[in-house]
Amino acid sequence: MKLICLPFILMAFALSANAEEGMWLLNDFPTQAVAKNQKFTATPQWLEHVRLSSARLAGGCSGSFVSKNGLVMTNHHCAHSCIEQLSKPGDDRVANGYYAKAGKDEVRCPEIEVNRLTNISDVTDVVKGATKGLSGKAFNDAQKAKMSALEKDCSKGADDLRCDVVTLYHGGKYHLYKYKRYQDVRLVFAPEFPIAFFGGDPDNFNFPRYDLDVSFLRVYEGGKPLQSNDYFQWSKAGPKEGELTFVTGHPGSTSRLLTIAELEFTRDIALQRRLLNLSEVRGMITEFQKRGEEQKRISEGVLFGTENSLKAIKGRSSALFNKTFFASKVAAENKLRKKIASNPKWKKEYGNAWDEIAKSYEQLRQIYVPLSQIENTNYGSRLFGIAKTLVRAGDELPKDNAVRFREFADSNLPRIKQNLFSAAPIYDELEIEMLEFNLTKLREDLSPDHPFVKKVLGTKSPLELATELVKGSKLKDIAVRQKMFDGGAKAVAASDDKMIQLARLIDPDAREIRKKYEDDIEPKIKLNSEKVAQAQFAAYGAHTYPDATFTLRISYGTVKGWNENGTPVKPFTDFAGAFARHTGRAPFALPKSWLSAKAKLDMNTPFDFATDNDIIGGNSGSPVINKEAQVVGLIFDGNIHSLGGDYGYNPVDNRAVAVDSAALIEALDKVYSATRVVEDLRGGKEISKE
Repeated sequence: MKLICLPFILMAFALSANAEEGMWLLNDFPTQAVAKNQKFTATPQWLEHVRLSSARLAGGCSGSFVSKNGLVMTNHHCAHSCIEQLSKPGDDRVANGYYAKAGKDEVRCPEIEVNRLTNISDVTDVVKGATKGLSGKAFNDAQKAKMSALEKDCSKGADDLRCDVVTLYHGGKYHLYKYKRYQDVRLVFAPEFPIAFFGGDPDNFNFPRYDLDVSFLRVYEGGKPLQSNDYFQWSKAGPKEGELTFVTGHPGSTSRLLTIAELEFTRDIALQRRLLNLSEVRGMITEFQKRGEEQKRISEGVLFGTENSLKAIKGRSSALFNKTFFASKVAAENKLRKKIASNPKWKKEYGNAWDEIAKSYEQLRQIYVPLSQIENTNYGSRLFGIAKTLVRAGDELPKDNAVRFREFADSNLPRIKQNLFSAAPIYDELEIEMLEFNLTKLREDLSPDHPFVKKVLGTKSPLELATELVKGSKLKDIAVRQKMFDGGAKAVAASDDKMIQLARLIDPDAREIRKKYEDDIEPKIKLNSEKVAQAQFAAYGAHTYPDATFTLRISYGTVKGWNENGTPVKPFTDFAGAFARHTGRAPFALPKSWLSAKAKLDMNTPFDFATDNDIIGGNSGSPVINKEAQVVGLIFDGNIHSLGGDYGYNPVDNRAVAVDSAALIEALDKVYSATRVVEDLRGGKEISKE
């Protein structure tokens, strides 16, 4: 059954969470509520083990350590960039899959970084103490300086540590997260793209599903596979309907605690621009792929990401345009404001915060398009992104850590260097295509008469300039990047590289509009968001979860289906259903490996399943675990009703979708003969660099 995108259905959303609702902090888990409602007590030891067994892929996904030998499980679409970067003409590892039969075959991913959270500290008083009594630019500068100082002191300059000050409750609290950073991450196994994304865009965010959306990576330390006692063991039984499940991962962002002014800006401005842009990019890349198989191969990741984002943002937009749902958000805000106004002390401290935020977003509306097109973009080009980083690094790194742009703080340098000196291939034809498109949109958005457009394009067409930039750049050469980075601003200024010259040309304009935002608008939003958070704490207490921030969270729920227009949707699919869905035509074509192995497979093996765990984008690659902290599944999607989950959780039909642990073992064993992976998952011998 193919589900249809229905309007977001109103439920009673409140600051106090429903039984299964919540992306909870591991250092503030609702242990008593879970013990009462689910008859399970999450001990401090259990929570610590879960924390240390969880992994974050710094590029925007989740994962988990699943063996004592540093094996990390995540989604295929989370490792897609690595798989694509390790491919070449005649060896398409995205289309054909990959399996390292020996340790020597485990190939390093150019850009993947894995983080393990080792410590959380509450630094709320320290951060707020630094900004007490300040406003405007002084507030913003003091806050950023204190955050950078805390991060630098935490990591003490060690490249294998990562420290981030995380803003929670939109400024209500601040925590310092300390991670062990691993940048030697190697590809072990990936299935073929047609089974990892079986059903393609038509099935995306729908259920039933038949996807083996999995990749296995391995973390290396000192040139050898990481040895660790903290990892999720594999469940022999797998999940059962009604069973208690936990999802531990790194949800990217939610907007459940935003003010109405912020939601209106998101609905009317940000989402609409994004929808239009993604729709056009999809059409452009679809046409680009028609040029040939090689063009299709090098742009498949771009198309996949575009289509996935487009569908997700359509769902978010639909939720905010639902009048009943939006009215409930307005009513909830009015109720809180009325409660604050009834208390003279609260009214004095917090009463004007909502109006001040609304004024700030009116200011943001005025500069949003130029801010997006001048500062917050790489114009779809990896080469320009490299050039911009080199130009900015030359200017920012000589400054004191406290006053640099936050992305150039000492704590971020290992990640910057990994991306800057990545060996990932760059394709001229795709670069020109993306640049031409984005330069065309620049001219369209700002108008041909805008001074910035004239400065960038001059008398050239977008295609002429894009071609000149790509052909006139040597930044594909890592040695050139390294030399320029080491030489700093002097080397950048002396460069005749066309991309560098463009980045230098537009940097003053980009800095100017960024300064306007960071000095005049951002501090007002931050300061008043802190007040709204304190108002929420004062009125309702601080016993709920904060909005997602791409930091480690845990949700709890059960394996559970739902009713779709009166028809029950069962929570499990099986292998038989996958073969029944096979048409031999993309996107419903099973790979040859599966068709050849059909006689060996148990058709009753569960394939994918649904739970009512509360997840969002960024949870991709999260493990589903049971009470024993054993892997029973792998999150890869939500159903169509989950798309409104950015703004509120609906327990009736919001579902997470995962690959069943039984499906993973059955496929690894009988389809791919991936013996090394299966033995590793089952607690096999220690693996050395073979």
